[in-house]
Amino acid sequence: MDSRTPQSSLIKRPMADSGDGKSRKRSCSAMKKVDNDKLSEDKVFKFRVLLPNGTSVDLKIHGHGDAIPVEEFVHMVKQKYLSVVKPTKDLKETRNINWTSEELHFVDAVGSKIRKNLNFENFRPNSNNPHILILHDGSAAGGNYKNMWDLTPDTDLLTELPEHYTFVTALADLIDNSLQAVWSNGRNERRLIWVEIAKNRIEIFDSGSGMDGSDENSIAKWGKMGASLHRLAREQGIGCKPPYLTPFFGMFGYGGPFATMHLGRRALVSSKTKQSEKVYMLHLDREALLNSSSGQTWRTNGGLRYPEKDEIKKAPHRSFTKVEIFEPKWSNINIRQLRCRLKDIYFPYIQCDELSRTGKTEMPIEFQVNGMDLAEILSGEVAVTNVNSCNGPDFTLQLHLTKDAGHTSSSLSPGHTASREANARLKCVYFPIAQGKESIERILEKLKVDGCGITEDYKTFSRVSVRRMGRLLPDARWVLLPFMEPKQKKGDRGQILKRCCYRVKCFIDTDAGFKPTPSKTDLAYQNPYTIALKNFGKKHLDKDKDVRIEIYKDGQELNLSKLEKLYEDWIIKMHNQYDEEIVSGNDEPTFIFHPSNKKELGISSDVLRVHKVFWRKEATWRSGQKIKILKGAYLGHHKTNTYATLEFIILEGWEGDAGGEARLICRPIDHPDVSGCRLVFDNGTASIEIGSSISLPISTIDYGKCVAIDDAVWDHQLEKCSLKVPTAINVLSAKDCSELGIGEALPDDAVDAGFDPPEKILAVVRPASFSSAITSKNLDGKYIVQDKLEMEIQIKFRAEDMDSEIINMFSEKVNPSVLKGFHGIYIFPLGKVLPKLFEKAGLYTFLFSLKGLRGITYEKKVQVRALCDVSSWKLLNDKQISAFTARVGLCFPPLSIACFDKYNNRIPFPFDTKVMIKLSSCKGFTAHVCNMKQHMSSDNFTVSIENVRLESSELDKIRPSYNVTMSIISQDESSSVAIPCQVMPGVPQRTVMHPPKFKKQLLPGQIINDLLLEVFDAYGNHVKENEIIHLEVDGFSVQDKRGLPFKAKDDGFVDLSGLLKVVEGYGKSVSFSVTSYNQMIFKEEFHIEKRELRAAFEVPILCAASTELENLVFEVINTNGEVDESIHNEEDGGQPHTLRIISDSLDIDDSLEYSFSFGRCTVQTIHVPQKEGSFCFEVTHSHHPELHLNVEVETFPFSFQSIGSGILVMMVCSQVHLVQHLNTNNEYVLSPCSEGNFALCQVSSELEAQGKNPHHSPRIRILSLPDSSGLSDHLNKGHENVLCQSSEGKVLHSQESSELETQVNNPHQSAERRTFLLPDSSSHSVVGRLIKCEMKDIEELEEKLCQYGLCIKDHETNVGSLNLRWSNIKQEISNLQASLDLDHDFDCISGKELVIEQIVCKGDSAAAVICRIFQSLSYKDKEIDFAEKILGVVAFLGIVRTNFLSRIFAQYLGEHQMLAIVCKSHADASYLEKHGPDGRVNNAYGLHEFASELGMFINKRYDVLCLDNIRPYMGDCSCDPQRYLLLPNPTLPNGIPSPGFLGYAVNMIELDVNFWHWRTSSGHGLRETLFYRLFGELQVYENRQYMNIASSCIKDGAVSLDGGIMRGNGVISLGYWEADIQFPVVPLESHTYFSPKRVEVTKEIAVKKQELKETGDQLRSEEKALAKVLKKFRKTKEIFESWLDEKEKSFGGLPSKLETDS
Repeated sequence: MDSRTPQSSLIKRPMADSGDGKSRKRSCSAMKKVDNDKLSEDKVFKFRVLLPNGTSVDLKIHGHGDAIPVEEFVHMVKQKYLSVVKPTKDLKETRNINWTSEELHFVDAVGSKIRKNLNFENFRPNSNNPHILILHDGSAAGGNYKNMWDLTPDTDLLTELPEHYTFVTALADLIDNSLQAVWSNGRNERRLIWVEIAKNRIEIFDSGSGMDGSDENSIAKWGKMGASLHRLAREQGIGCKPPYLTPFFGMFGYGGPFATMHLGRRALVSSKTKQSEKVYMLHLDREALLNSSSGQTWRTNGGLRYPEKDEIKKAPHRSFTKVEIFEPKWSNINIRQLRCRLKDIYFPYIQCDELSRTGKTEMPIEFQVNGMDLAEILSGEVAVTNVNSCNGPDFTLQLHLTKDAGHTSSSLSPGHTASREANARLKCVYFPIAQGKESIERILEKLKVDGCGITEDYKTFSRVSVRRMGRLLPDARWVLLPFMEPKQKKGDRGQILKRCCYRVKCFIDTDAGFKPTPSKTDLAYQNPYTIALKNFGKKHLDKDKDVRIEIYKDGQELNLSKLEKLYEDWIIKMHNQYDEEIVSGNDEPTFIFHPSNKKELGISSDVLRVHKVFWRKEATWRSGQKIKILKGAYLGHHKTNTYATLEFIILEGWEGDAGGEARLICRPIDHPDVSGCRLVFDNGTASIEIGSSISLPISTIDYGKCVAIDDAVWDHQLEKCSLKVPTAINVLSAKDCSELGIGEALPDDAVDAGFDPPEKILAVVRPASFSSAITSKNLDGKYIVQDKLEMEIQIKFRAEDMDSEIINMFSEKVNPSVLKGFHGIYIFPLGKVLPKLFEKAGLYTFLFSLKGLRGITYEKKVQVRALCDVSSWKLLNDKQISAFTARVGLCFPPLSIACFDKYNNRIPFPFDTKVMIKLSSCKGFTAHVCNMKQHMSSDNFTVSIENVRLESSELDKIRPSYNVTMSIISQDESSSVAIPCQVMPGVPQRTVMHPPKFKKQLLPGQIINDLLLEVFDAYGNHVKENEIIHLEVDGFSVQDKRGLPFKAKDDGFVDLSGLLKVVEGYGKSVSFSVTSYNQMIFKEEFHIEKRELRAAFEVPILCAASTELENLVFEVINTNGEVDESIHNEEDGGQPHTLRIISDSLDIDDSLEYSFSFGRCTVQTIHVPQKEGSFCFEVTHSHHPELHLNVEVETFPFSFQSIGSGILVMMVCSQVHLVQHLNTNNEYVLSPCSEGNFALCQVSSELEAQGKNPHHSPRIRILSLPDSSGLSDHLNKGHENVLCQSSEGKVLHSQESSELETQVNNPHQSAERRTFLLPDSSSHSVVGRLIKCEMKDIEELEEKLCQYGLCIKDHETNVGSLNLRWSNIKQEISNLQASLDLDHDFDCISGKELVIEQIVCKGDSAAAVICRIFQSLSYKDKEIDFAEKILGVVAFLGIVRTNFLSRIFAQYLGEHQMLAIVCKSHADASYLEKHGPDGRVNNAYGLHEFASELGMFINKRYDVLCLDNIRPYMGDCSCDPQRYLLLPNPTLPNGIPSPGFLGYAVNMIELDVNFWHWRTSSGHGLRETLFYRLFGELQVYENRQYMNIASSCIKDGAVSLDGGIMRGNGVISLGYWEADIQFPVVPLESHTYFSPKRVEVTKEIAVKKQELKETGDQLRSEEKALAKVLKKFRKTKEIFESWLDEKEKSFGGLPSKLETDS
């Protein structure tokens, strides 16, 4: 249903669209032009010319070209004027017209002057109304014109004039016109309706679009009945949105003139449009119209004038209409009541909540009556009714009515367009009872006080009111609609509905499809839509069968049955929440909590207040008061009055609670006091026992159905009751039944199974005067109680087994009836209801009782015996048949069979019964049954069969179902029982490997690509599908963890292809074995090829200390002695092959690795230690420790001798080197030796190695000097046996104070070995004088080195402290996470682990590797921090509450998105893999490296979601840890919420508890980033039907729980696919996972993680600063060593100096 016309286009009167083309006051585009072609002869132009003397003439001009000169047109006017005036003899009464004036010109309807030519293009031809032209002759223009307007009506409309017009209805007709006019105003234009009522004048003013003299917008149409176009716009008011505020009220076109003349004798209508300069006037005079009605035309006067200031003030946009009525017929109008009445009629237009989008009340129209705005009026029936309604939800329905075209045309008056559809909204509002008083009664009292009283009372108050397009139809005051009427239902609920339905009022809003009466006070009575609406809710109604009604509520279509249920549920809800039957009693209450007899009391609350005195209906009611309950007062009490004693008054709930019931507890007169209601106290706790008393609703007093009586009436009723008191129940015998025409009765003796039960059982109630000895008077009426008591029969059965339970077979309640003239006969049908009653053997008990009379019962028992003939055998333990399975070679569970007769009664076996067992199958299967044992129970009722074992090697014939039929047969094959079962293969016992042997020996790292295991049981059958075996490996690695169970396929094979990888080294043996049920059933051993590492150089036997071994080549050879060139280190992801050197006697870094190149590895240098003796080192392959080689070398020493004058001689293998003493600080210079070489020896303490060791031992450095001679002279001076001494006073051997010359010549030697101690300035040596000039620079370098050393020490202290702090925080986080594991929710954890296992089983994928890493503890110490960088896989980062959601979300995302890896940023994602120059993935890095270590391989692409780079959701979120997105619920185009909408998918994913407080760098959580990126605003619906209904409001797609997927932008997913990977499911019942304790712990973990991050940042900052200082330290040392290298050259002149000194 859509609106035909937007509200902004609604107009009261059509705008003018023709005029003078030369007008300067309006645009020519606003006027409709005729065709530019020459006017044809059949076009006629009608003009009405207003003359200066106040008269007018009409002209018709046929085709006359495009224009006519004004002079010619004036001549035509003059001729017409003279021809009209002369016959009427009016020429003398009017002044003359100056036909020759130079100022002679015409003015059109909008004020445009026409002086030269009258252009016909500016006027519409063949118009119904003439075009207005005003002739000016230069004299003063007049304002009034006679017979200016033609008001002749359509004759067919005269038959539809309203009959019952009142002042208010007539005034409302005029206001309807004004309302429609102002409704079309623009947003910035004033919407005003001004009503002024005075004694001699009535004024209705509106600021609408106004009228003028144009044909399309002529003011004459206002006064001409049937000419208004309002009624033509009626169809535009059909189908709008409730409350249908589209005021197309016009129906007949006579509302204006008829209402005006009904209110007064004369009227003046003044109107102006925005385009017109002047105000057009229309005079209406009742007598003038009546006098002219006898002719053919109704003509009235008119005029023009300028607008008044007051009019412009009221309508600033300069368009309005004012109706002034003079000499009104009505006097003494009560303005206050009129305001209230008008506000009731136009209430939605005055103030309305439904038009506002913000929830505020809007005032669409400014409506003033005698200067007061009606929005300020608080009185009136509508306003008072709204105030007294409850605040609960309304019950709203939308009706769409349609009818066929034939009925449409036949049901309407002639001349009216038919409507084939209509719409109505029914809003039911609840008016609760408060403090014991009905809200409707309060409404009536308030209206009476305000002077707006009505003649209705509570019973007759109108429960239905009708508005048509927002306008109240005052006389449409209907009773309850049929669907609102109380239904005849039993029980307390029916009583509540019956009472509460009268607290509902239905407000009906209809659109223009409904037709009103002519006076618009009610809907048209015979209209089919009216009839259908009044009968809405009636079923099987033939009168309006031609009208079809569609019922909608909240966008969902309903049928009448569903509607009635929803309506009743709504009433019960309103009653429970808002009704206050009685606030309290007049005495102190007794509180009762959780009563056990709620049903008997007629209440539902767990809290009761029991009173003995209360006030109701202007009277006091007390406990013990005698009352009379009239018939029809409550359910089940319709025919007679009841006399009772009032015992208690029960109120539900606490004082002040709404919706509580109030009940009267009464004890009927025929029940003694002891059987009545009583309060019981146990340890201070009160309870109530109702006994035989009855519970009545409090409304019985309100409706006058419960009245107090005096003692005399009570005593009289007591006397009547004592005459007949029932005392016993008697079941009539077969003889008595025969007299009543009933053939059979209940048997007295035992009967066989299958005995036919009697058709009927007859029973009577006996009075106290009856005696069982008077059998002849069993049917005497005096001995039969004829009261209307209810008797109940219960039939119970217990089988012959005494341990069996009693079964309730049948129960029925009947009232007494008349049979063969006998009253008080209770007839229970039995044969037709239970025709097979006596087929089961056992004891049948028939129990009779009377409702409300305790102790009056009767019991009769009938024994039924089983038959003797055998009918069938049955398995006793049949509950296990569905799972009756055994493995071949193992025994079936024990079987027990029993024997039954044809009625399924158990009977004993013959004592000699023997059985045998056969197995059968349709596939030729055979099996051998072994060791069967049979024995019979002592009572012969059971045969037990044990040790049934089957042996067969043909199970492959019946695989994969393994279904067979086991038949247990008697020896004579007369009886048998068939049992469906499964014979499964035995446990795995034998395994065959395919292929049997491999072609060659294995190599380390090799993956076995083709390997199948064929598994058999002990009988040669292939094992069943999914049979589990365990694989134990030695020297292999498996993709999954060691010992992971493997499952056999449907053919009995286990596929191990590509799963086993060789991890042992060369020359080793590897094996794998298969175990099943802890027993090894298969083992296979393999050998790995041998390789050997050897030295490709000659190892020296003796080596000088402090020298170097250079260019050491090592190679790997095979068993043939050939170099294995496959041992090659590949940097691009291949298997690494490197060499390491390990030694305890060498100062060497054993972490260094040397690469193999095609089987060979070269080590450049190895430094020989300074100490004497031997040294050894081990060379080993980095990844294959079995490839290793030990090398041992002997070293020889050298020494110093003193020759005096500070000169030393170094002896190395009989070679002499000169050393000269430099200064008193025991530092030495090596002088030239006999070989012509010099060496400088000096002691220096090294700085702390990298700032760590401040006590490093002093060292001696030897520098080479130029050649010299003359050493022999110094040797003869007796300087012998002098050793070097360090600055610390220690005596050093020569090997401790020198290093190899090669170390000196190496500019890249470490800084620790090149630190100097400079000589003192007081030295007298030659060398001292040479270096004294360098002292200053060296001192500065030494100072810098010391400063850097201290700084290094500080930074290392900080690094150590931060490392300790980082470790402590990490331990705290681990402890908190362990506490979470102790409090974990098993359902969630197991669900998550199951998803991880499923991902791992998917095989070689990045997600599987991530899951394996998270599973393995050994990877937690790796370089990558998975908790911070890699969050995991999408599939286990969230959980859902139901399997339906898990399945549909997985189907929507698809497996590639479910297996996507989630990390924090692009930087973290780059860690996962790197690429080579050719673009290929480097398998030796990142995730591929981990995969290789796990025996896995990533063979396809995968998605990575970087959360920091995802555009997050920018709206508001909830404040709880889950941070749900606050998204608006979708609504249909009509504003109704989408039915079946369950929520947004992004909010139906529950975050894993470990990520509640996780945030991106910008502060967003997983829901705003990850899941909003995956789901967006995906909507979830109950089913596809709801999803299709809501398709117009679906933005990012939708899914339904029954599998529908709509992806948005026109894409839907069809077909079927079951996702293997789904989200973990946590049931709604699981609360541990979201417990407050868990929330607090996760918060604390989040804080600790943030602290850990900050500590890590500080640690990295300190390490960065340390590296920076170390860099400066090394640079300073390089400068120092560079100085040293330069000074070595300066010692070239030292020999000559030494000769001179000597």
